[in-house]
Amino acid sequence: MEIIHADIVEYLLNVTPERDQVLQEMEQLALERNFPIIGPLVGRMLYVLARAIQAKRVLELGSGFGYSAYWLANAIGKDGIVICTDGNQQNADRAQEYFHRGRVVARIQYLVGDALKIIDTLDGPFDIIFNDIEKFQYPKVFRKAVPKLRKGGLLISDNILWSGHVLDKKPDADTAGMLTYNRLIYSSKELFTTILPLRDGIAISIKL
Repeated sequence: MEIIHADIVEYLLNVTPERDQVLQEMEQLALERNFPIIGPLVGRMLYVLARAIQAKRVLELGSGFGYSAYWLANAIGKDGIVICTDGNQQNADRAQEYFHRGRVVARIQYLVGDALKIIDTLDGPFDIIFNDIEKFQYPKVFRKAVPKLRKGGLLISDNILWSGHVLDKKPDADTAGMLTYNRLIYSSKELFTTILPLRDGIAISIKL
């Protein structure tokens, strides 16, 4: 199911300024390998949000080959840090190549392993936690991430509408995880949440 009408998506992409060479190459690789990335529309949103709250410490759960981390690293400035996590060493190695070429490598720490285990080893608080791991794990992210956020910090989650599968009458495990997560972030007294129907749906929760 299309979350946004295809013509609107095309219009937004057409008015979006051209990205730098590194981002363009990452987008091309994602297209060739059918690898999920947030894309430039959500990338620019992450950049705006990070700048708006003057984020300096960011944790990313599920980093792939570094596309979203690249946007965030450029937003937080030279004295900021983005901690990336991913279970695939090849993704980490490819990401490091992009980070070096984009001159943001000094702002990024890339940890390979289970994101839900890694987060337990990290001290908070974080200004932003960006969540993009396996969807059935999202409820666990809620329980682990919220205590690690500072007040006024943002918990941002991708794929929150899951190609419209949140409407399924018989949800699979991933969809059930998303549905539970959405209920959790909206009902939490620690968060104020909104969901934007951008790309595949983005949940933005601010810690009160």
